[in-house]
Amino acid sequence: MRGLGRRASRPEPPFYFAARGDTISSVAPDPGDVCQTPPPYVCQLWLERSAVATALCLLAPAVDERLVDVGTGTGEVLRQLARRSIVPREVTGIDASEAMLARVGPLPPGWLLRVGDVRALDQPDASFDVLIASYLLQLLTPVELPAALGELRRVLRPGGRLVTVTPAIPPSGLARPVANALDRLAERQSERYRGLRALNPASSLERAGFRLLRSRWSLRGYPSVCVLAIRPEHGPERE
Repeated sequence: MRGLGRRASRPEPPFYFAARGDTISSVAPDPGDVCQTPPPYVCQLWLERSAVATALCLLAPAVDERLVDVGTGTGEVLRQLARRSIVPREVTGIDASEAMLARVGPLPPGWLLRVGDVRALDQPDASFDVLIASYLLQLLTPVELPAALGELRRVLRPGGRLVTVTPAIPPSGLARPVANALDRLAERQSERYRGLRALNPASSLERAGFRLLRSRWSLRGYPSVCVLAIRPEHGPERE
């Protein structure tokens, strides 16, 4: 569950300062090396990996595109991205938690980590070609969600793509009762399990001015939906 706005659904590790905006060194860490990550986080990280991989396949970033991972956390999206055969030259990971960013580990040259809040990003308008928000949006309140999506739309260039990953309840199948149970747990113990709250953001994305392209379910790990959307080339400007 990402934390560009926050990461309240997961225990914070011991506090370390991340270098704001510094370039990270070269080799991506072994994804099996969990010793550097807080145990409560490690125990569930594998439940996110399949959906993150699905989202990156939907997004299919090109080598000449500028990508930002909003709600980087400890860097699962960045690690998977670094292992792909086609890797964007410009990548930025943003999270509200300096402690989480300090756990990301080494990444390819030129990739950046920055502290930031999805509700008020400090990046210029239309500064990115592709965005990914993985396990972030379900952490936001109904008031915060439209503001966050408005910020994502603002920093995305016209014609740029956004992919989101959120826990969600499938329409049918064996994963549906599991997803319902997780959603009820998130409702009963929101302080601890808010990150498991089911959210299909499709309608909210449309209200924020995005056009939906396609969606795909990931049922390995947390039942999740990946939604790919585009900021239209032409359309009414939004506040």
